[in-house]
Amino acid sequence: MRRLLPLLLLLAVAGCGLGSGGSSSSSSGGGKTELTVSRDFGAEAMGHSERKTVPGGETVMRQLQRKFTVETRYGGGFVQEIDGVGGGRKSGRPVDWFFYVNGIESGSGAASRKLSPGDRVWWDHHDWGEAMRIPAVVGSFPEPFTSAARGKKIPIRIDCADDAVKDCREVRKRVEAAGALVGGTGTVGTRAGPEVLRLLVGRWTEVKADPTAARIEQGPKVSGVFARPSKDGKQIALLDSRGRTVRTLGAGAGLVAATQFLDQKPTWVVTGTDAVGVASAAAALVESRLKDHFAVALQKGQGVPIPVPADSTETP
Repeated sequence: MRRLLPLLLLLAVAGCGLGSGGSSSSSSGGGKTELTVSRDFGAEAMGHSERKTVPGGETVMRQLQRKFTVETRYGGGFVQEIDGVGGGRKSGRPVDWFFYVNGIESGSGAASRKLSPGDRVWWDHHDWGEAMRIPAVVGSFPEPFTSAARGKKIPIRIDCADDAVKDCREVRKRVEAAGALVGGTGTVGTRAGPEVLRLLVGRWTEVKADPTAARIEQGPKVSGVFARPSKDGKQIALLDSRGRTVRTLGAGAGLVAATQFLDQKPTWVVTGTDAVGVASAAAALVESRLKDHFAVALQKGQGVPIPVPADSTETP
């Protein structure tokens, strides 16, 4: 039975089912839908498409089939290949397709997950041996902050460390400039209900006081984030897809990542090793810098964000 559990969980979160679709011509309002398909945690683009309207009853699976050649298994209920890239094993490691809607890993199959105007769907083929679940990603920004969750706006709250007031203002400005409406602010450690989408802002030594954020220190198996801040907050280790440290950042390092605990909405962490790192992370909250990245790290003096997981060919 233990050997079956990983497969059962994988089937639950990957793209399942073809769906019946619908006959309506379009849905009204809300903006275009977007589809992105990539490999290796967004490192290699496979294609992108946009539609101004959403056909009635459109599902994630049907959206995918309109642009790509899709092969299925398990009686047509599971995505095996997209344009010839399939699930299974690569170099002895498990690989498969996973999809995210508005930056959040779907809890239902591709056939049953219906699309709404404005939705951003991202399929990525990657190694899941180190992290069976990656509950949220930052690469669909400004989602999930501007999206409707099944017809209901997600309340947004910014929780700020005591010495990060300026950075919190910057985060709020950037999120609201992208079209979201922040409902309130709090302090790091403030209790959150399951229906609140949060951004935690501050140095890692402060942010880790939040139980959800603290999971990042435990590595990708727990948090789904391939970066591990040190306990003293002075360093951030960047990990490759196998969980190996390939680079370590020190003074001036920042991190923008998303994770989740149990049934809560995702929590975004905008943090750093020091004040410079936090400011860099706050300034990275723009679509062009986060696009198609699962998480990003920032290094003082380096203008381009570092994608996380990190490239295993990099040297520390």
